[in-house]
Amino acid sequence: MGTRLLVALGISGLVLGVVPAPPATATGASLTAVAVSTWQTDASVLGLAVAKGKVYVGGRFLTVRPPGAAPGTHETSRTYLAAFSQSTGALDAGMNHVLDGIVWAVVASADGSRVYVGGDFTRVDGQVRNRIAAFSTATGGLVAAIAPQVSYRVKALAIGGSSLYFGGSFGVVNGVTRNRAAAISTVTGALLPWNPNADDDVYAIDAADDNSKVYLGGTFAEIGGTSHWAVASVNNSTGAPLRFAAASAVPLPSSGCTSRVKDIETSGSRVYFANAGDGPGCFDGTWAADVATGKLVWKSTCLGATEAITMVNGWLFKGSHAHSCPGAFSDGSGTHFLLLQNPANGSLGPWFPNTNGGPPTSVGPLVSATGGSDLWIGGDFTKVNGAGQQGLTRFTNLGRGAAPSAPASPTLSRPAIGQVKASVRASLDNDDIRLTYRLLRGATVVAVTRVSSAFWSRPTVTLTDTTAPTRTTQNYRIEVSDGNHAVRSGYSTVTVR
Repeated sequence: MGTRLLVALGISGLVLGVVPAPPATATGASLTAVAVSTWQTDASVLGLAVAKGKVYVGGRFLTVRPPGAAPGTHETSRTYLAAFSQSTGALDAGMNHVLDGIVWAVVASADGSRVYVGGDFTRVDGQVRNRIAAFSTATGGLVAAIAPQVSYRVKALAIGGSSLYFGGSFGVVNGVTRNRAAAISTVTGALLPWNPNADDDVYAIDAADDNSKVYLGGTFAEIGGTSHWAVASVNNSTGAPLRFAAASAVPLPSSGCTSRVKDIETSGSRVYFANAGDGPGCFDGTWAADVATGKLVWKSTCLGATEAITMVNGWLFKGSHAHSCPGAFSDGSGTHFLLLQNPANGSLGPWFPNTNGGPPTSVGPLVSATGGSDLWIGGDFTKVNGAGQQGLTRFTNLGRGAAPSAPASPTLSRPAIGQVKASVRASLDNDDIRLTYRLLRGATVVAVTRVSSAFWSRPTVTLTDTTAPTRTTQNYRIEVSDGNHAVRSGYSTVTVR
């Protein structure tokens, strides 16, 4: 990875630059595509939150193991919940609780003093905690006041002011009807009046940064008895639905397509949504809306279900299994599980690491979170950038980043007396797309150019030596640099005219 102050590039589907994002977001920074050393899990990660220098991880797993360890080796017991160092990725020995069911969601309080978890569990260390529990980040202990009685699965959590909003598949909280969405006080743990009354499961929930409203996503068709397919904006104290014109971005269900909201990310004046669809060509992409007006800002129609989105350093990172993005790449280039979007317009940015998809969903990334300048990703993958790494990975803005791919030996021609033209297919770099190419005659640089490329657009790079010694045999090679790394091709030989 070279400079992170990005310049505008002329590749279809890829818009770079100092991002003209909403005022609350940072600009001009990115993350390297090199995954940083982190412990692993033995099964899917479904929930993530970063607080006070630790990363709290929930999911289906029963054990964790160090980076590089093969499945079944060097394992440490952690039943559905674990914590790791944000700076090193190492296991936090002090956070060790026994839960009796899967953790589906994790969220941290705004001040980082607590983490809340939701899921299928009914006991934590033998104590009753019906599907929601809270832990002190200072001590790792359970918070006594947070113990609501939730009748069934909690799949989504969000903090807004002094409210903990949650969604899932339940129908009763503390003996009171709350269909699939409810809220409790983070101070007393008491059930709040907030009651959106969803008619089907809630998968995602988030509060606007100013806590002016709350957003819900899922498979519901009604909120409060009125039609709201898969997404809704609701009042933060009552749960009553609000006007939300941008909801039209999600198509109504049909016999060939059912698209549902899987994740929501609020950031300043914008709110971003991730969709997953069933059926060929069904909406799988991301979209953005204005918090104040509820109007649609942009819609990206990549295909391949989007499961997770997180804003980091003014860029929107997404986990999906994208196999086609109009204006960029089409089917046939493989599956791209990790991508970066410009939050101003949804176009793709210069970041192309990858995972695979593992059991049980084969989707790959399922959840993401940030501590401010890093990105943690959890899911059911077993590889990251081709190397074994199960369930959990992270990326930072530290280090030199990825290196360009080595170019092939150049194809040489002799267009004129004293001239040699060298051609080569453009290299790829997973966190830079504008690379510098140098043509070397022996050890002497005789031509330089800069060319943009991405995996869907690899032009032929041509450099010409205009001062080649006539009637001599010369060796030429090409060097490619991103500012931090330089790689060279093998030599090709030609007799100069």
